[in-house]
Amino acid sequence: MSGRRESDNVGLVHGNWGEDVACEYLRTRGLIVMDRNVRPCEWDRRYEIDIIAYDQTNDTVVFVEVKQHKSRSERQHRLRSICPHKHELRLKASRTWLRKNNWRTGRRFDVVEVYGDPESGKKVEIDHLERVQLFEQNSRFVNWAD
Repeated sequence: MSGRRESDNVGLVHGNWGEDVACEYLRTRGLIVMDRNVRPCEWDRRYEIDIIAYDQTNDTVVFVEVKQHKSRSERQHRLRSICPHKHELRLKASRTWLRKNNWRTGRRFDVVEVYGDPESGKKVEIDHLERVQLFEQNSRFVNWAD
């Protein structure tokens, strides 16, 4: 066993910070954060949902993928890190959660991109992409490839 603690992992610390920022942002937008880091599939731990929130205005569950970046880059293609394989894992995790919770009303998939560093003290920038195409109703969702 190495003496390394989980909190020593810089990527994990920054990811948790990014999720904290995203949760606070969603709350200011009127969403209720129901849960974080949900793994609805006991048989496969890769199926993780960063944040599950509830949009009471539209009676909709919102599955949120959080992407934390140290800084904004003009050359950086948005959502590049969510490859087709991860897309499929998120879809399966979301469907499993919906089925387990017998959810029958609205659902959508959002991505919150957090630009900043917890150690910099600089103002954080947030991009919120709502209704990313993940479910079947294509006309209501943003094209995943954009």
